[in-house]
Amino acid sequence: MALDRREVVRGLLEDRGGLLVVAGLGAPAWDLTAAGDVPANFPLWGGMGGAAMIGLGLAIAQPRRRVLVLTGDGEMLMGLGALATIAVQRPANLSVVVLDNEHYGETGGQETATRHGVDLAAMARGAGFPDARVVLGEEGLPGLRDAIGGGAGPVFAVVKVAAGSAKLVLPPREGAYLTARFREVVLGVGAHGV
Repeated sequence: MALDRREVVRGLLEDRGGLLVVAGLGAPAWDLTAAGDVPANFPLWGGMGGAAMIGLGLAIAQPRRRVLVLTGDGEMLMGLGALATIAVQRPANLSVVVLDNEHYGETGGQETATRHGVDLAAMARGAGFPDARVVLGEEGLPGLRDAIGGGAGPVFAVVKVAAGSAKLVLPPREGAYLTARFREVVLGVGAHGV
């Protein structure tokens, strides 16, 4: 049985400490915000396909910080090249979690390729991720949470979640505001200037 995406995200972020989180546009950003709108969140309002690469850049720039990318199956399918780039760079502090409902939730619920057998975790393993897994039930979540919090990465996980919409919990819409508050968390107070 597929998991509830909001509960998955809430559980993965429980006692998150200094974890920096990039969330792909749409449902992953809403799920992140529903778990708590904090400055260490960087929800994307656009740029579909770019969440994993933004997370990679952040992980490389901040090697002492843990970085989590929350994205959907549609966005990950759009940015498959990121898997090879991340695997080659091998940032030990980066985890990519794909919330896979096998549908394009933001454009009408069309089926994605994962609905028809495409295995994103196998693609990540093929690219060279040392830890690529599929989580089908709640029993897989504690180990994933441990890997995100301190395992040797990069970590890639596909978490099968139920299709359907949850109540919208939108992050702030102003990109400059989101960027400034995130920069302050990453670089320190007063770092919001260019």
